[in-house]
Amino acid sequence: MTTQYSILFKQEQAHDDAIWSVAWGKNRNDGSETVISGSLDDLVKVWKWNEEKLDLKWTLEGHQLGVVSVDISHTGTVAASSSLDAHIRIWDLDTGKQIKSIDAGPVDAWSLAFSPDSQYVATGSHIGKVNIFGVETGKKEYSLDTRGKFILSIAYSPDGKYLASGAIDGIINIFDIATGKLLHTLEGHAMPIRSLTFSPDSQLLVTASDDGYIKIYDVQHANLAGTLSGHGSWVLNVAFCPDDTHFVSR
Repeated sequence: MTTQYSILFKQEQAHDDAIWSVAWGKNRNDGSETVISGSLDDLVKVWKWNEEKLDLKWTLEGHQLGVVSVDISHTGTVAASSSLDAHIRIWDLDTGKQIKSIDAGPVDAWSLAFSPDSQYVATGSHIGKVNIFGVETGKKEYSLDTRGKFILSIAYSPDGKYLASGAIDGIINIFDIATGKLLHTLEGHAMPIRSLTFSPDSQLLVTASDDGYIKIYDVQHANLAGTLSGHGSWVLNVAFCPDDTHFVSR
């Protein structure tokens, strides 16, 4: 039996320029669902997902160059965005107001991700460092150094124990959050790592690369558990299903 998929909803002219990043979140307080989008038009838009359609709730202004990455906290109440203007902005999704503006330094805030406890935002930099910023303080708390190249992708494990980064040269690094130590360096790809995702049980790491391959690693032992082919070009994104047994790629 083949499952048939179709477009549930399409938002025409959502932005005036290319959309580089989207995120979906669920508010733990009231169960409402929110989609945010970041575009080269310098805007972050907040959409309410209601009755199988998107309703624009907020248009967030402040970035001065294209928005390259967005994420929603695990509480579903706060969003973060990063831009080519070297700033990270933290937003209150209930009010549409900016909570913090963080100057991360030139090209030091590319892909970003909230920690599972929603207290930190991690970003990858062009010099191979992962910078960790406090959501409340708006300050850089510490850095993890890969001693590598431009970090294009970043992901926390759901249990909060690990952070993985993927670089432009195809190198993947896994850090222990508690100690800040580099646990594993994985060299299974030869081209940029566009996306990373941990399984819901934090035992597997799935990586997507410009080489057209998806690789699955055992996090504990850094063993390659599988290599998947099928894409004819760059693999831009991977995401795990909550059932722990499926993931999707594009």
